[in-house]
Amino acid sequence: MFKQLIALSVATALVSGCAIPQPVPKVPSLTNAELITGLADSQAKIIDAFEAQCTKNDMAMAAMTAEMNQLKSQVGASMAQKPKTIYMPAPVQKVAPIIQQCPESLTGEKFLLGELESVYIDEVKTQFATRIDTGAESSSLDARNIVLFERNGVEWVRFDVMTNGPDQPGNTYESKVERFVRIKQDASTGDDRRPVIHAHLKIGKYSAETDLNLTDRSHLDFPLLLGRKFMKDIAIVDVGQTYIHGKANNQVTTVIK
Repeated sequence: MFKQLIALSVATALVSGCAIPQPVPKVPSLTNAELITGLADSQAKIIDAFEAQCTKNDMAMAAMTAEMNQLKSQVGASMAQKPKTIYMPAPVQKVAPIIQQCPESLTGEKFLLGELESVYIDEVKTQFATRIDTGAESSSLDARNIVLFERNGVEWVRFDVMTNGPDQPGNTYESKVERFVRIKQDASTGDDRRPVIHAHLKIGKYSAETDLNLTDRSHLDFPLLLGRKFMKDIAIVDVGQTYIHGKANNQVTTVIK
């Protein structure tokens, strides 16, 4: 029993010796100067890291800008090489002239005329219903109140043309006399001496010049007659056709044709 007590006491003493606290090592305290120095070093390291990152970002942005400029240059060069498409405006439809134009009628180097045509005389600014007569040698225009007179030593003629229609007063014109022509009539009346003027004509799209003798044609069907001298070397006649080059709506005529 005594031995057991001794053993118990020894064990208790050993346990108590193990529970004795160990001394805690002391951390040396920092001075204000050391603290400020440490903070400054940390701030410098942070600033250096931030500036390094900004430098990397600037380099990346510069590289991206260079790539965009290169791509823009390539696109511009490609567009410059591409052919341009030019859009032409639709043609404006022209108003039809007074004379209805027909297809060009040519036979060799001459143009074709019908037995009747609308003929414009530039000197009197009028369209006339015209008989194309291969049986007549010269050409003549219906004129009224024909009066010869002299101007500066040159013979002129004053005459009226029924440009307003057969039932309306005519307009008066003056022209230099080129010459006189004698037209044979029947035996009872004798020859008819007529003054001749020079005129510029238009038939459809064709223009020509000819001499016209002036005479009263009120008893005839057409106020203007074109004869063989006009047609010589420039035209031929198809008596089976009329108004090959169009019929003017406002042409002057003595009868309704």
